[in-house]
This record gives sequence, structure tokens and C-alpha cells, in this order.
Amino acid sequence: MKEHPIDIARDNVSTDEALEEMYIAIREREGRTYNDKQVAQLPDINTPHLYYREWKMRKRSSQRLITYLAAKQKPLHILEIGCGNGWLSAKLADIPHAYVIGLDANRMEIEQARRVFKKSNLQFIHKGFNKDAFNSNTKFDVIIFAASLSYFPSVRTTIGDAFSLLNEGGKVHVLDTPFYNSDKVDVSVSRCKKYYADMGFAEMANHYFHHTLNKLYTFKHKVLFNPDGFWNRLIKKDVFYWIMLKP
Repeated sequence: MKEHPIDIARDNVSTDEALEEMYIAIREREGRTYNDKQVAQLPDINTPHLYYREWKMRKRSSQRLITYLAAKQKPLHILEIGCGNGWLSAKLADIPHAYVIGLDANRMEIEQARRVFKKSNLQFIHKGFNKDAFNSNTKFDVIIFAASLSYFPSVRTTIGDAFSLLNEGGKVHVLDTPFYNSDKVDVSVSRCKKYYADMGFAEMANHYFHHTLNKLYTFKHKVLFNPDGFWNRLIKKDVFYWIMLKP
């Protein structure tokens, strides 16, 4: 499918370079940065890797999503918000008649995504997300938050902004995202603060947000994968919800 790149709104790209550098430094410390060859192979990664089991989970969740979207058998304009190094956007671009945009505020990861994944129906944009990220005539059939919603302070505002960019009948999908019980959020926040402080990056705790499921459930929604389901609780493979939202 031949497509012209979608133009973003022509305001100045606003980024917090210090936050970008801190984020990358933390990822490096955690062993979560990858060379171009590794990124090209994601979500497959060598068995000895520290996050092998985590990537196995993300492979299964991405396969569920791709199978679901491919079954629609129609052209889809897809936006992945917080695409990072672009591996999932690249997989989504393999869906027949799909055009995919990966959006991320981190320049280094977007540059790597552009370098590694070159497809005519795939575009990567370096920009933060809000309702004004695109021109008013740019709409999507599918918007995806995969392991990225935790970097937005308000679920209501962020999902509302995503809804404003949907075509009629469009949906938002949230996956690979931790959610917290209301009575345990404070404990998780304290643990997060200590974690980043111990790493020497205490400020990062102010940019990671602990959302509860009930924040998503205020929207019209459908749970497409429940990690607390009977079968999954038996095999204990996957820990993240997959939730579809609609305006």
C-alpha cells in the first residue's frame, strides 16, 4: 500500500533533553538498551539475556494484538504512542494494508528505530504526545499504548487526547502496562522512589506514574486479555492486561 507520510502539526518540537538523557542512562544501567542487531530481532532475544522471560511475554502479547488487528482485513492507520526503539511498530507494519506511525519523545530511540526499520508503510516521529501532536485532519483507526501509559501523569487526559485522534469506530489499546491495586499504590510509589534513588536518579520517580485499573474502567472498555483469568493463573505466564477502549 503506497502512502504519503502524515504531517505532524508544525509547532516546535518540545523535548526535555535532561529527561531524555536520564531515561537512557537508567535504561543502560538496567541493561535495557540494545544494539541495532538486537533491536531488529525483537521481541526475540537470546536465552541468557537478563530480560528473556519478559520478552517472551511481550512476544505473546504482540502476537495477540497483531492477530486481532489482522483479522479485521481492512486498511488500518495505526499510531503507537511511546514506541521506543520501534520494534512493535515494525511488527504492526507487517499487517496487510496497515500504515503505522511510531511516536516517541526520546530522540535516541527514535533515531535507532529509523535506522533499523525501513518500510514504506512505517514512519517514526520524534515528539511528545498530546491532542495537538497531529494536524486536525489526521486520524487513526487504532492507537496503541504498549508499556508507555505509565509515563503519562493523567490517564483521563491522555486517553481523552487519544480519543480525539480516532476515526469513527476507532479504538485505543493498552497492553504490557503495570496497573496497581488502590490499596497498594502508596507502597509501590515508595518502592519506586527508593529504586531510582538507589540508582542515583531520584528525579525519575517524578516521571513514572502508578495507575490503577479503575482509571481505565471509567471508559467504555473491553478486557481482551486478563492475566487473572483461570488458565493464565494456572500457567502463570503473562502478567499484563490487554484492554481496548472506545469513546
